[in-house]
Amino acid sequence: MLPITGYADRYSVAPGESIAFKVSSAAAEDYEARLVCVISGDPNPAGPGIREEPVEAAFAGPYPSRVQPIHNGSWARVAAAAPLDTLKSFTVTATIWPALPRLSRRQGLVSRVDAVTGAGFTLEIDETGALAATLSDGARTVVLDTGRALRARAWYRVFLSYDAGAGEVRVGQLPLAPAMLVDDSGTAAAPASFGGSCTGSGDLVFAARAGSPPRDHYNGKLEAPRIVAAALDLDAAFRAAGIDRGENVFAAWDFSREMSSVRILDTGPHAMHGETVNLPARAMKGWRWTGEEMCWRHAPEQYGAIHFHDDDLYDCGWGTDFVFEVPEDFRSGVYAVRLSASGDEDMIPFFVRAAPGRAQSSACVLIPVFTYTVYANFARGNVDDAYRRQVADWGARPWTPDEHPEYGISTYNRHSDGSGVAYSSRLRPILNQRSGFCAYADPLGGSCLRHFPADTHLLAWLDALGHDFDVITDEDLDADGVDAIADYKVVMTGSHPEYHTPGSLDALAAYTEQGGRLMYLGGNGFYWRVAVNPELPGAVEIRRGETGIRAWAAEPGEYYNAFDGGYGGLWRNSGRAPQRLVGVGFVAQGDFHGTAYRRLPASRDPRAAWIFEGIGDDELLGDFGLSGGGAAGFELDWLDPSLGSPAHALVLARSERQDDTFMLVPEEMLNHYVNRPGLPTEDLIRSEIVFFETPNGGAVFSVGSITFCGSLPHNEFDNNISRMLDNVLQRFRRD
Repeated sequence: MLPITGYADRYSVAPGESIAFKVSSAAAEDYEARLVCVISGDPNPAGPGIREEPVEAAFAGPYPSRVQPIHNGSWARVAAAAPLDTLKSFTVTATIWPALPRLSRRQGLVSRVDAVTGAGFTLEIDETGALAATLSDGARTVVLDTGRALRARAWYRVFLSYDAGAGEVRVGQLPLAPAMLVDDSGTAAAPASFGGSCTGSGDLVFAARAGSPPRDHYNGKLEAPRIVAAALDLDAAFRAAGIDRGENVFAAWDFSREMSSVRILDTGPHAMHGETVNLPARAMKGWRWTGEEMCWRHAPEQYGAIHFHDDDLYDCGWGTDFVFEVPEDFRSGVYAVRLSASGDEDMIPFFVRAAPGRAQSSACVLIPVFTYTVYANFARGNVDDAYRRQVADWGARPWTPDEHPEYGISTYNRHSDGSGVAYSSRLRPILNQRSGFCAYADPLGGSCLRHFPADTHLLAWLDALGHDFDVITDEDLDADGVDAIADYKVVMTGSHPEYHTPGSLDALAAYTEQGGRLMYLGGNGFYWRVAVNPELPGAVEIRRGETGIRAWAAEPGEYYNAFDGGYGGLWRNSGRAPQRLVGVGFVAQGDFHGTAYRRLPASRDPRAAWIFEGIGDDELLGDFGLSGGGAAGFELDWLDPSLGSPAHALVLARSERQDDTFMLVPEEMLNHYVNRPGLPTEDLIRSEIVFFETPNGGAVFSVGSITFCGSLPHNEFDNNISRMLDNVLQRFRRD
């Protein structure tokens, strides 16, 4: 683990509210905490550098160091499960789909064990990939297995049966779709004459072996676990593992119910309901999925499986070290708690919004925390010697998600079993959301920043030119709707507002329709649909369905979000392409390189000529910059009327030709010969600066490039990109 790190219980806080900080420090002495206002987070010596202003705060000072643990891996529990104490003979059954049956450890499926005596049972998969069971009364233990390896990603019915009268324990596995020339069905039996109970005590655990905390997490799907108050024969046990309740059912959990929650419901007579831990994937195809229905809301009985992973993490669950009570007169902005101990340091960024109805400025920066969360702890696999040299030379942040998977992985990575990561959370240290974090090493000396540190280029520009501003997060938009930004004349995005919920997108659309002025200062924005759930604060869900630039692809039939039941994937597939909101949308991506824009005739139209005051007709716009060396680069957006770009929108400037690393996004390609618009591919690989008016005096200005804001600091903020943006902001702030 890192020598010192932490996280907060929330991203956004208003004056009069409080935010709690949780810290883990391995130092032998106290650590120090202090408050700073973040102005610039770029460590590149060619730029403004790391700039922060100290802010007085009552919490500032020393705190005792303590190491707070992390428990990765998802599972489910039924607290106490006291009715099981009465059982003598019993049978445990389930339907499973193991994703990694062969590991160097056992994987628990259903388990209840006394923490003191060790009495109890565990139905599990052993190190060879075979179904196994461990049964004990605290004095004697029996372990047995079928000796038949389970196939990966295949459905089985499995059971553990204990006959107290006959003194026998049995286990068995039955493939539901047998494979040719594979013998993976089998049972095993062993004598088990116990003097005491072997039903254990305490919590009943699914998808892990019982313990404090549970261990040996299962990788795969689990469906319809059942407990029967009798020792069943082979045929009866396999029948009981199915959806039908069967006879003598003591407990029967139906995971197809309340799939949007963490609850698991027992339909049996004792109502032993439970909950999931660490966000395993729900609304997953079960063994009864036919392929005829793609939405779990329409056929929930076909989606009764939960996919568990040994690297899931929702909430670290750390104790609170200190709380910041935000004063009533506190200034809106981007802040961070700086932590230091024994020469090591970390920061925890957070965002202070204005109190509702009390805007402190006419302009507001929209912080894309949904995007930050989706990318949280993205292990890019690029930590090589060149990266380390750049980090050392710049004094940049040395810790990366590649080297610290214990803090949970990103939805841009895959789980250890190869499945895509559908959930992310901010309730954990986020290593790449820190000032000074470099996403890549650039041999040409560029900053190669993404997300939070990249967005500080805009913050530094606003500070340098003396523009006051508030901040708000898209999480606030989702919760409060357009009211969260209705008092602002202008709202600015950062470099990459990619992920949005229906609520946050609705708020922005309503804002522009009501006369708000929106400045979209990035690229590949408003692209993916994500879901949130009020029962799971800080968590975001993404289903990467069918098309788009994807780190992984959702399985067919698993495109609908569990959190809200909405159709996941690209917003354009739900009829809400980015072009409808901001005039431009994602069209091409390449390496982290940038070029300049060249003005077009529309830039001299009287409707928009004011944008270029002080800029020559023939000037290249942004042939410089800390991000990729140019204002138009990496991920590019263009105007497309067929996807909703307004007919009256003006294309003011277009990027120069990109290098050969750039290619169209998949949704624009019909086949290897033809793209969707039917134009030459080289004509589509471009970024366009667009302006158009909206009702009630509103307007939209879009730049269509991720690297745009990286050009603002050039020449100490005195350049034509800076001048153009200043012209727009000044005009947008007027009545």
